[in-house]
Amino acid sequence: MMQHLIVLPVVLPLLTGLFLLRSLRGRTRLKRVLGVTSTGLLTLVAVALLMRAADGEIAYYALGGWQPPFGIVLVLDRLSALMVLLTAVLALGCVIFACGGDDEKGSNFHGLFQLQLMGINGAFLTGDLFNLFVFFEVLLLASYALLLHGGGKSRIQAAVHYVVLNLAGSALFLIAVGTLYGATGTLNMADMAVRLGQLPAERAGLVTAGALMLLVVFGLKSAILPLYFWLPRAYAAAPAPVAALFAIMTKVGIYAILRVYSLVFGEQAGDLAGLEQPWVWWLSLATLAIATAGVLAARDLRLLIAYLVLVSVGTLLAGVGMGSVEATASLLYYLLHTTLVTGGLFLLAEMIGLQRGKAGTRIVKGKPLTQGGLLALLFLAGAVAVAGLPPLSGAIGKALLLNAATPDQQPWLWPLLLASGLAAMIALSRAGSTFFWRSQSGERHGERLPRHHWAGVGLLLATSPLLVALAGPVSDYTRATADQLARPDAVVDALLHDAGDAP
Repeated sequence: MMQHLIVLPVVLPLLTGLFLLRSLRGRTRLKRVLGVTSTGLLTLVAVALLMRAADGEIAYYALGGWQPPFGIVLVLDRLSALMVLLTAVLALGCVIFACGGDDEKGSNFHGLFQLQLMGINGAFLTGDLFNLFVFFEVLLLASYALLLHGGGKSRIQAAVHYVVLNLAGSALFLIAVGTLYGATGTLNMADMAVRLGQLPAERAGLVTAGALMLLVVFGLKSAILPLYFWLPRAYAAAPAPVAALFAIMTKVGIYAILRVYSLVFGEQAGDLAGLEQPWVWWLSLATLAIATAGVLAARDLRLLIAYLVLVSVGTLLAGVGMGSVEATASLLYYLLHTTLVTGGLFLLAEMIGLQRGKAGTRIVKGKPLTQGGLLALLFLAGAVAVAGLPPLSGAIGKALLLNAATPDQQPWLWPLLLASGLAAMIALSRAGSTFFWRSQSGERHGERLPRHHWAGVGLLLATSPLLVALAGPVSDYTRATADQLARPDAVVDALLHDAGDAP
């Protein structure tokens, strides 16, 4: 059984999703049990994979027994194991929250949710570019339907923009993959890395074009400037558990940049090595600046949190653009923190909106909330964490990134990163004071919230103090992950020279 663990993060949600879509129409309680159970099992599998990868072993699973570079392979290393675990924990909080009633607002929520998990996990584990495209399409198809869950004019408008842009991105992705295949003769990323070291000079321009097209695609997925315009409205319009799960979607694009450009376009690529860094560095700083302005301008809590996701994108891509092992280790710690906390804040915004009635999540005065005290405490914890204030994990993540900047990078990164934290403090303070202090006239409004909502939000926001308590081991793991990413030859040896564990 242990040898098949690598494929389980793809197969388990696939089978569960298909079963839920075909066999359980109208049986809400059973759907919830299966959805939560499957996601819980996925979390346990992810923990086992992380423990397996922690010692530096690189393992791969060759589907159908076709060995690389010819067959489809799923690759397990420290980075892919970390991302699968992060997805599972976030998904567990989201699906528990959805069982409080959000899953009944439309059809097939749990089945589509599992299929999206399949696509996300497959993107993190795949070892070749074409299957990265395939898993991107799987997760996007599921996300199209989930974004429309429950209907409504704002969701339909946001979905149209989201679908059109991502279809264009998918077409460009396919062109880029075809270009790289035509120039190198392979789609396996490890094999492509080897062939780029022996690339004839006349094909360098073709490979450069393919690499830059890929960067545009991954930039669209991660929502970097100027390709971020779809994100704020789509995330603000999505149902709460869907928006929370979407917190990992931008990280898929960031992961793809880390994986492809460290492995395929690493030092062995000669003149093509590091061709993404200047683009990523300057565009990430511009993204951070624009997102900071968006945070201050937002007049709705959902939109405010969506811009905070965009701030995290700029911060993480700045770490990628710095191009050092220290920066990569720092951004991985910050990635864990920001994904889980922003996911929890999307869920919390839904709870606040439910208790405010017609005022919803708009940052305007309303009636006092029935459970305002507990909601205020959770909001305070989430605000402190996402703004990067001590003693929660956001402060550690930002401090690590600031410390990783070189003297040449500090004048650019430090003011923007600190200003984004200040903007988050101002915007969240304004929202919190409006919701919990200024809204004190009239009778208390709103029904008591279901236990599933409290459990889902509590699970995600509790990860921030947990990351502080485990800061040492987590930082050691992210540092080891960054070291492994900086040595692409280890992946090449594991996949092509029989140095890896191949079930």
